[in-house]
Amino acid sequence: MKNFVFHNPVKIIFGKGQIASLAGEIPKNAKILMTYGGGSIHRNGVYNQVKDALKNHEVYEFGGIEPNPRYETLMKALPLIKEKGIDFLLAVGGGSVIDGTKFLAAASFYEGEPWDLLARRVPVKNALPIGVVLTLPATGSEMNGGSVVSREETREKKAFGSPLLYPRFSILDPEVTFSLPERQSANGIVDAFVHTTEQYLTYPAQAPMQDRMAEAILLNLIHECPKVLTHPNDYDVRANMMWTATMALNGLIGVGVPQDWATHMIGHELTALHGLDHGLTLAIVLPGVLWVMLDEKMEKLVQYGQRVWNINGLSDKETALQAIEKTDNFFRSLGMKTRLSEHGIGEDTIREIVRRFTEPVKVNLGERGSITPEKVGEILRNRL
Repeated sequence: MKNFVFHNPVKIIFGKGQIASLAGEIPKNAKILMTYGGGSIHRNGVYNQVKDALKNHEVYEFGGIEPNPRYETLMKALPLIKEKGIDFLLAVGGGSVIDGTKFLAAASFYEGEPWDLLARRVPVKNALPIGVVLTLPATGSEMNGGSVVSREETREKKAFGSPLLYPRFSILDPEVTFSLPERQSANGIVDAFVHTTEQYLTYPAQAPMQDRMAEAILLNLIHECPKVLTHPNDYDVRANMMWTATMALNGLIGVGVPQDWATHMIGHELTALHGLDHGLTLAIVLPGVLWVMLDEKMEKLVQYGQRVWNINGLSDKETALQAIEKTDNFFRSLGMKTRLSEHGIGEDTIREIVRRFTEPVKVNLGERGSITPEKVGEILRNRL
């Protein structure tokens, strides 16, 4: 196991009716900017719950943050933050709203071109405090310091992060997820699943605790979480999904072990170029990564096949290949079309993505840095 430092400062407030506790989590004299996405928080009652809880606070609003939050949209909020002297941000939504709000928290203090925070990875030196009311379990952004933002002008999707971007608190009320569309629920399952595999399907690091925790999350996602698609109004089912997605990316299963975020990095390019749902891109790419990197990931793939998919009595290679096939079939059982050709995507896109990992500098991915741009091409061609 590698050396590590683990610190997660996020206060989780979990359960039904907990939005009412908002007022006690934000200073009374704070000038709050409430950020959100489309109209869903109006339809499901979350907006009114938040406004009621903060009726004695000074609250301004910025809505319209898209799935895969756009830089161009977020930049419209900065003048409001400065004009009103906003000193606290409250993200009410899913991962995209939270990620966009993290960008605003950092960009509010940055004196240069804010895109530098993402494109040039300029360190975040100061940020506004953030609170979260989670409405869509998927990304784990409610309990980590990472963010991903898209720029429509250049068709780019970039990630950045900082310890300063951890939310001060996150309220997780499973009841607010009852009305989620099936597609968003399925995307959330895939996102949490791939978050887990990218911290688990690498190479053995003599970290059995982290492995068993990751396997527990995967087993839960396979056997329990899909119940949200058939029992959308079951509180216990929704509660389980909400906490599972948070646990998948709050840092706990990733301490002391190698990590491989190639699936996310490649998937981001598919979203940037074609607007595909984030979860869908992961369902497309992950089986390809596992197939192309089969030899390097063999030990953990065999362990995954045996412990998660209960594959026994086969050779190591047969176990690994069957585990990959079962993973792909699981995604398809959630309604995911896991082949590029099913989305009208072909060789032109593959060449462009390979170019993006080659220019202006060559980028290698994977836990060993061995996924070259050429292998990115192999991975995507495996998914045609």
